[in-house]
Amino acid sequence: MTQTPASPASPASPTASDSAAETASTGAAAPTPVHWKLVIDAADPHAQADFWAAALHYTAEDNGALIERLLELGALPGAATVEFHGRPAFRDLVAVRHPDDPYDPDSGTGLGRRLLFQRVPEAKTAKNRLHLDLHPGAERRAEEVARLTALGAGVLREVKEPSGHWVVMADPEGNEFCVH
Repeated sequence: MTQTPASPASPASPTASDSAAETASTGAAAPTPVHWKLVIDAADPHAQADFWAAALHYTAEDNGALIERLLELGALPGAATVEFHGRPAFRDLVAVRHPDDPYDPDSGTGLGRRLLFQRVPEAKTAKNRLHLDLHPGAERRAEEVARLTALGAGVLREVKEPSGHWVVMADPEGNEFCVH
């Protein structure tokens, strides 16, 4: 299994100073950062994965080997799978990951930056409480907005404030994100 190296905390952060002081006084190692992924509810997780993989230049995870093992063991019913890009996939969830990040070759699961899309029965009904900001740079913003629109995103509004300029967009299922 490939491991992601722990990234050191910023020296200016109180947490880093507290951890260093604790390590020096107790001899205990600093806590390991918590691995995380962003989970996004979706009506069609595979279509969302395709959109966001293209939007971010990420790679859809290939969990095919894991799924085949689970099917052979009888631990996963065939109805819980679909074919996605010519390989077995979970019916109700799929993730995309940064192509340069490590992943577990036995399961296909990313160990770094990733988005997981899970099927939910209800449609999106309100504004996101969490969203992604994409930062192509001011000189590429218009080009990126056009590219994302061609992928199926919609422009909701353009914001020009003293604090900055960005475009608020929605992915194919209506989840808001910003292009700075």
